[in-house]
Amino acid sequence: MILRNSLFTFAVAASFVNAGAAIPVYQDETRPLDERVEDALSRMTLQEKVNMIHAQGKFSSAGVPRLGIPDLWMSDGPHGVRAEINWNDWGYSNRTNDSITAFPALTALAATWNPDLSFAYGNALGEEALYREKDVMLGPGVNIYRTPLNGRNFEYMGEDPYLASVLVVPYIKGMQQNGVAASVKHFALNNQELWRGHIDVNLSDRALHEIYLPAFKSAVIDGDSWTIMGSYNKIRGQHACHNEMLLNKILKDDWGYKGVVVTDWGGAHDTREAALYGLDLEMGSYTNGLTSESEFTTDDYYLANPYIEMLQKGEVPMETIDDKARRMLRLNFLTAMKRDKPFGSVATDEHYAVAEQIGNEGIVLLKNAPVGKKGPKLLPLNPDVKSILVVGDNATRDLMKGGGSSELKVKDNFTPLDGLRAIYGDKVRYAQGYRAGRPMYAHVEDIPQAVQDSLRAQAVAMAKDADVVIFIGGLNKNHQQDCEAGDRQEYGLPFGQPQLIKELSAANPDLVVVLLSGNAVEMPWEKEVPAIIQGWYLGSMAGRSLANVISGKVSPSGKLPFSFPARLEDNGAHSFGAIAYPGDSIREEYLEDILVGYRWHDTKKIPAFYPFGHGLSYTDFKYGKASASAKTISGDQSLTITVPVSNTGSVEGKEVVQLYIGDESASVLRPLKELKGFEKISLKPGEEKAVTFTVKPDDLKFYDDKTGSWRAEPGKFKAYIGSSSADIRATVPFELK
Repeated sequence: MILRNSLFTFAVAASFVNAGAAIPVYQDETRPLDERVEDALSRMTLQEKVNMIHAQGKFSSAGVPRLGIPDLWMSDGPHGVRAEINWNDWGYSNRTNDSITAFPALTALAATWNPDLSFAYGNALGEEALYREKDVMLGPGVNIYRTPLNGRNFEYMGEDPYLASVLVVPYIKGMQQNGVAASVKHFALNNQELWRGHIDVNLSDRALHEIYLPAFKSAVIDGDSWTIMGSYNKIRGQHACHNEMLLNKILKDDWGYKGVVVTDWGGAHDTREAALYGLDLEMGSYTNGLTSESEFTTDDYYLANPYIEMLQKGEVPMETIDDKARRMLRLNFLTAMKRDKPFGSVATDEHYAVAEQIGNEGIVLLKNAPVGKKGPKLLPLNPDVKSILVVGDNATRDLMKGGGSSELKVKDNFTPLDGLRAIYGDKVRYAQGYRAGRPMYAHVEDIPQAVQDSLRAQAVAMAKDADVVIFIGGLNKNHQQDCEAGDRQEYGLPFGQPQLIKELSAANPDLVVVLLSGNAVEMPWEKEVPAIIQGWYLGSMAGRSLANVISGKVSPSGKLPFSFPARLEDNGAHSFGAIAYPGDSIREEYLEDILVGYRWHDTKKIPAFYPFGHGLSYTDFKYGKASASAKTISGDQSLTITVPVSNTGSVEGKEVVQLYIGDESASVLRPLKELKGFEKISLKPGEEKAVTFTVKPDDLKFYDDKTGSWRAEPGKFKAYIGSSSADIRATVPFELK
């Protein structure tokens, strides 16, 4: 990328010196960006403008060679820079210089509840994109976790719009400070993979604005994301990638967005709608988005020759192409034409450290009980343990393979088994326990039952002779698990894992279950297991992070970014029959409305098995009495709430103090409480810190779909401060006048 940029700069500068002319406005980086854009736009032909707004290859769009404006290059994300794809098919180029760092999946980042780590994540990924000469990274994803069956939940930031909003902004800023554009996706309501290309989502305006849009709004207004990617599905009868309400009215008019709207690959369907309804860059048309091809060329794209014909005939206004080209030029000047970008780097110790730290803080300790009635808690694992049996396909599996567009080619893969052996040495033995099969897009490998029975019997027999058994299972990136283009078929663990866990527990009660997944799973075996860890997909440094937590080198501090329902039918989206999920193959109704995740569990009094915000530590935290600056607020006043939190245990730890607000009496349905603040603090043994939250009137508002505006009703409210949505340690009543 540096070579490309340097040669481009030298060539352009030399051409103007030789011609004895001043540098044009569009080349002069000292001039305001808008002036440069307008100058370049005025010099472009219609054909050049149209060339700029559609693909010229799988991951590239054209610049303007005549004016020295370079092409744009993109790559899939959001957890790392994808290996190089061929120019015009989906095959890998098989290069030897495109191995990278795999960062933890975004569910793991969300589980850190740490905005500083989100910034570090975006920055490190931006540096790797620079090294790989990429101008746009296709991520992060902020679609809301609506059902645990969504195959792509692992790419997103959980079920709560506030948490996702807080975390997405530093990710974008960290990445874009490198001159690499983020592409926040998938806008919007891409909450399932089944029938994703055509399912027509219908929902209330309240649910749209309160639940599904806030993270995108923060990404645009607070994060200034330079691009945003549309989703495949329809919304109220119109495809999201050219949707008049979503793109024109909300994104560009209401939010004032100046960036580029890019299709998901194959997300465009109509030239006129694409021209009129907010689409700026068309990619991957005439494919299924990841594999299939057609005989059409990029000149046949909806925003290519068919668009030129409509413009020339006056069937669509000429200002539509100027608006699209203007946005593309702005993006180009911020990325490919930016001449003072840093060099970038890939797979460095610094990036590995970022990945490891995110894993350290994202791992969630779900359960940690004594073995027997009086014994010590099983974790952290005693360093004097004599023999450890590690069981499970995920202990050695490359979890960066598969999953669809998020598949990564890593330089180093430190597996969980590697991590445990690095600490416990030859005390560690391994048994596969079950076989999951190869990761294949849109296909599932059938494993004979006799193979599974044999592997299970071997693992159970070995478990009887071990001091401790660590089972490392969960899901993976196979089709119909955590994978693009296919939702999960069951809530329980696949490949016979429930039976394996029960038999391991019977053979050895000192059992730790580590779940690597991006989704909640059913746990009928939970009572038989003393310790459970939700470990996510942790990328290149997965083994180090898991070993850090299991050994006690790091005290766990992750908190769940989504609820684990006990049964699938306890989830709101699954409570109204098939029309609410997955739909009837044509349409789908979000009948749970605003009651998504913990909002459903709280309001309907259906306790989650493991609640939103839950996560244990190896130490204990005591919350003192909360105090407020006032009992009432009005106008533009704000309320400050302070609560002391102390570490009463024997080791240093981090706690996420969470603030929820509930409206005690409203004229509309409101959740029992909603997350409105959080702070992650580090405390040494015996240390106490005061955590202060500021509550503003805006935090009390709901979306009034009758007036199309946000408003708060005067009345009584309650602030809840706790360690999870179900573990409230202090409450503060107050009134809005």
